[in-house]
Amino acid sequence: MSDTLTRSPGWPPRTPPRPGRLPGLLNRPARLLGRSPAVRVAIKRVLQAIPVVWGATFITFCLMNLLPGNAAVALLGDDATPEQVAALSARLNLDEPFLIRYLQWLGNALTGDLGNSLQNNEPVTTILGRALPVSLELVVLAFALALLVAVPTAVVAAKRPGGFADRIGMQISMFGLSVPNFVFALVLVLIFAVGLRVLPAVGYVPLGQGLGPNLRAMVLPATAIAFALFCEYTRVLRADIVDQMLREDYITTARAKGVGSWQVLIRHALRNSVFSLLTIVGLQFGALIGSTVIIEQMFGLPGMGQGLLQAINNRDVPVVQAYVVVMACFVVGANLVTDLLYAVLDPRIRHGRPAA
Repeated sequence: MSDTLTRSPGWPPRTPPRPGRLPGLLNRPARLLGRSPAVRVAIKRVLQAIPVVWGATFITFCLMNLLPGNAAVALLGDDATPEQVAALSARLNLDEPFLIRYLQWLGNALTGDLGNSLQNNEPVTTILGRALPVSLELVVLAFALALLVAVPTAVVAAKRPGGFADRIGMQISMFGLSVPNFVFALVLVLIFAVGLRVLPAVGYVPLGQGLGPNLRAMVLPATAIAFALFCEYTRVLRADIVDQMLREDYITTARAKGVGSWQVLIRHALRNSVFSLLTIVGLQFGALIGSTVIIEQMFGLPGMGQGLLQAINNRDVPVVQAYVVVMACFVVGANLVTDLLYAVLDPRIRHGRPAA
């Protein structure tokens, strides 16, 4: 019988994979991710964020420790006896040395335990869970309103520099940058809450009770913050667009090809001017989370700004520390997202690589 007839169906045998080939295939996605500019930027920024957040907590703890007075006295009142103050200080570990108290807080924070409030013994995470959504919604609405109005205003102003729309836009921007947001907030309250009576002056309605009531309560404080942002974004974006329209060669090339003026303005100049606007938005977003104290006080919003002010007045160190950690994380996170968006919007950007 021929050799062909005696072969089994599985003949010839498959060549076994070479040693090390399978791990190499599994490691290929990791190697590709390692070559990605966005991944390198993310890793670098996260590593840089660790000492930044730690330094913010340590400095805050030092400043709270240097404040005059005693946290136990602030909690018990001026009429408390020395025995009551000593007992409360011992129960809250306020009589421990500064460094011991900080290391205890840091060790607990690394495990996710931010402690309890000294004022009412409520978990700090619960306090953050109530305050953070309010401030985050306020800031997001303010940025959305500012960008929705600033981008078209800057484009129209840059279409004809020195024209009527440009002069009006620049005058409004100068006015907005020179007026504090709390003054503008008072004007909004006088017009829409006292005069027209179409919007509430104070109070907060959670989003779970309805989108309409929630937006009615948030529109005035968000507008008060958004007006100054709108003025700044309009000036920056308008100046960048005008500079590109007058100096860049690709604008001249597009015009020579017969591309319409509005198309050149929007598809070419505006697209490349987004980087300057993106930088400002990224830098301001994280910082604005904790800088809304006055607006939240004026409109009675239970956000992080108002909560931080109350915690400082009460010498409530765990609450202050938690707020500082959250704000530092927002600042670092906003800068990280900005850097990643650079690589997404412009593929020519290669972070961490030497220029060719």
